[in-house]
Amino acid sequence: MDSPATDLSQKLSREAEAVCRQYLSNGRKHGHYWVVGDVDNTPGRSLYVRLTGPTRGKGAAGKWTDAATGEHGDLLDLIAANLNLTTLRETLDEARRFLSLPRPEPPDQQLQAPATRGSPEAARRLWAMGQPIAGTLAERYLSARGLTNLRSVSALRFHPNCYYWRESTHGDNKPEAWPALLAKVIDTSGTLTGVHRTWLDPQTAEKAPLDPNRKAMGNLLGHAVRIGSPANILAAGEGLETMLSLRLALPGLPIAAALSSNHLAAFDPPTDLRRLYVAIDNDEAGQAAFDALTVRFEDSDLHLLPLRPMLDDFNSDLRKCGIDEMRSHLRPQLLPVDVPAILAVETD
Repeated sequence: MDSPATDLSQKLSREAEAVCRQYLSNGRKHGHYWVVGDVDNTPGRSLYVRLTGPTRGKGAAGKWTDAATGEHGDLLDLIAANLNLTTLRETLDEARRFLSLPRPEPPDQQLQAPATRGSPEAARRLWAMGQPIAGTLAERYLSARGLTNLRSVSALRFHPNCYYWRESTHGDNKPEAWPALLAKVIDTSGTLTGVHRTWLDPQTAEKAPLDPNRKAMGNLLGHAVRIGSPANILAAGEGLETMLSLRLALPGLPIAAALSSNHLAAFDPPTDLRRLYVAIDNDEAGQAAFDALTVRFEDSDLHLLPLRPMLDDFNSDLRKCGIDEMRSHLRPQLLPVDVPAILAVETD
């Protein structure tokens, strides 16, 4: 009798092209294969997924290989890598969700002990309750800010009823429930250390009328919301939307959103990184963060380069100036050796 993982892998293989269109939307079909840059859905031609063939064995549909890294596996492995899922249970649940299959009846369990509010464990549990942003209020919110084609970004999720505690001097505050955009904070090894929440108004799809309407939980120091797999270069900055805007304009540039100027100053880049582009918001805090990073790494081999917006930040540039003007403004700020990879845009 096949294991649940084997059974789901075979079911996914029968829907190989649909799986690729969902999780690797920046790729394209070439004959009997789906071709994309990597498991993080980066545009490119390194990773290829077989779309036809038997459900198991040699030449099976759903088998994939990344020629650049040597990574390979089946569609369960692909989903886990794409969404940064760390347990088999999470991966199987996501596969069942994609295939519209019910979850199996759970075995009898002891009640789970509550996690301390704001702790990394609470962040992990909140993240596990999130869902992909496709078709949700979170996607509408991002789209209104000019941020599109983010359905397969594994660092983003949506929670329809995320608790919010108002500040109270009396200690008697009770949580409210609001929809929220979730962003996954990880360390350099990919381990979840925290979650950033942006609460949303279900009527307008704007930020919720809360003060503050954004909060982070967990262990944030040195960590970030990371999108893309850095090899030699990476861009780090403050806000989530400004870094998503930069990623949209420079699709070949992996990004890290540290979520505040203080956390940007404390950001820990990968140890083998050669160049760190720093997105500097047009204010004193942004410049101070860049200056602090410069001092921290002045005796290292890491080369820091500033990226400055035309307006107050890169999301303002995207919304008010457009992506073409953004690219024209950013290109002279890039090292010539990085331009071909960073500005590479796949065209039909």
